[in-house]
Amino acid sequence: MCSVMESLKQLSVLKSLSRNVASLKCSLQLIINNSSSGQCCPLDWISFGSNCYHFSTEFLSWNKSKDWCENQDAHLVILNSDQEWDFVTKHSIPGAYWVGLTDGRTGRWEWVNQTPYRMERRRWSPGQPDSWTGHGFGAGDEDCAHLNSHGWLNDLHCNIQLNFICQKRSSHS
Repeated sequence: MCSVMESLKQLSVLKSLSRNVASLKCSLQLIINNSSSGQCCPLDWISFGSNCYHFSTEFLSWNKSKDWCENQDAHLVILNSDQEWDFVTKHSIPGAYWVGLTDGRTGRWEWVNQTPYRMERRRWSPGQPDSWTGHGFGAGDEDCAHLNSHGWLNDLHCNIQLNFICQKRSSHS
C-alpha cells in the first residue's frame, strides 16, 4: 500500500507528464496547421479561430454543465458568427448539447456572459422557444437552450441532462 507521500509524488509526476503531453500536442498542432501563432488547446478540445471547444461526452444539467466549464476556465459556448455556428453544429450533430444561452435570469434570452441574444428565428427549431411547462421536471418552464440533433436551438428545462459545449480562448504554447 502506498503512503500518502508516495501518492502525492506520483500525482506530481502525472501532472508533469500531462503538461508535457499537452505541450507536445500543441507543437504537433502548430506543425500540422503550418502555424506560428503559438495558440493551442488542451487535450480533448478542438481549436477553431482563436478559441478552443470541448464537446462533452458526459450528460449534466445546464447549471452543472456551466459549472463544469467554469472549472476548466471556460464557459458554455457563446455563438457569435455564422462560421462559429457552422463549426459547432458540424461537431454536434446528431447529438444534443447545452449552449450558453438562457432566459432564466431576466426573462430575456442572453448568453452566459450576460450579452443579450438577438433573436434569430432561423437558428431555432420551428415553434421554438415555447417555454413549455408540461415537461414533468419540476417547477419552472424551459429557461435553457440547447442545440438539438439537427443543429437548431430549442429551449428545455434546465434540469434535463444533456451533453454540453465549453469554450475558451486558446493559450500560447
